[in-house]
Amino acid sequence: MTPSPLPTPRELQRRIEAERLGRPFLLYRRDDGTEGLFAMTDDPGSVTIGRGEACDVRLGLDREVSRLHAKLEHLGGAWVAVDDGLSRNGTFVNGERISGRHRLANGDVLRCGDSLLTFRDPTGVSYDSTRPASASPVAQVTESQRRVLVALCRPLREGGTYAMPAGNKEIAEELVLTVGAVKGHLRALFEKFGVEDLPQNRKRLRLVERAVETGVISLRDLEHD
Repeated sequence: MTPSPLPTPRELQRRIEAERLGRPFLLYRRDDGTEGLFAMTDDPGSVTIGRGEACDVRLGLDREVSRLHAKLEHLGGAWVAVDDGLSRNGTFVNGERISGRHRLANGDVLRCGDSLLTFRDPTGVSYDSTRPASASPVAQVTESQRRVLVALCRPLREGGTYAMPAGNKEIAEELVLTVGAVKGHLRALFEKFGVEDLPQNRKRLRLVERAVETGVISLRDLEHD
């Protein structure tokens, strides 16, 4: 199973817009390699995942996925993953195979065959889900570092299709800092979020993604005062 590619600026913008709507959604990779985003609704019924053409989330090229592999159901205000013997190879949440129903929490990762799907709930409700001990902890940042993160992410909220994270000079001007101070904060943030070993042209985008997906930065933070 290969790791998912880093999101493009456009894909990050779509995630931010989905969070603005305040409804849970699924992130996954389509057959052509682009990122799919499936928005959930509060309507009764279920979201189907599988290789079949009629599935809501279709993983057509993954031969380890059954035609109808799993379902997500909205029960009592929570979303639950359901396998109930639907699939031959099973459905996993955070690395553990589920049996019957499993209540989902923000950030849970489902695996169907060789495909990964991430469940996002903008409300941040955890539903007391237990994460594996190997899960990465949320980075602890100082208030100054957080302000730099917000300035770094802001163009993705305001910009067009190809908007990129802010440069050092832009951040310095917004926060009335020196470029050297901005570089120092970013070096610390790269290390805290575990992206320091990435190529220079990918660090910023990955840092933005990690800050958004872990909830350190929210949509409200990106609005100008």
